[in-house]
Amino acid sequence: QVQLVESGGGLVQAGASLRLSCAVSGDRFDSYHIAWFRQAQGQERSMVAVITSSGSTNYADSVKGRFTIERDSATKTGHLQMNSLKPEDTAVYYCAVRRSYLGYSGRSSDYGSWGQGTQVTVSS
Repeated sequence: QVQLVESGGGLVQAGASLRLSCAVSGDRFDSYHIAWFRQAQGQERSMVAVITSSGSTNYADSVKGRFTIERDSATKTGHLQMNSLKPEDTAVYYCAVRRSYLGYSGRSSDYGSWGQGTQVTVSS
């Protein structure tokens, strides 16, 4: 059973940067696609970014050019580098993994393993 632990959230001002991390326990890290989702208060959970097991990436339009998703096989950790943060980025951020043989997906319902979430708050 894979377990995910997120870290790195916090309260920042608009224009600042944060780096979220997602530690993935268990083996076969390289067999997972890793995704970051976010859920603002009163809204549905939505995809932020996905990195496949082969390193391909995909981003929500709202974060393109500001956020970068990465993965580190040596430490079995996924990262989300968030630059030029805006108040509308305020949300709880979750990492999730999906076995690569299941194919790529940007839908939260297709991910079976989730972290506990980390709060990101951006003040104006």
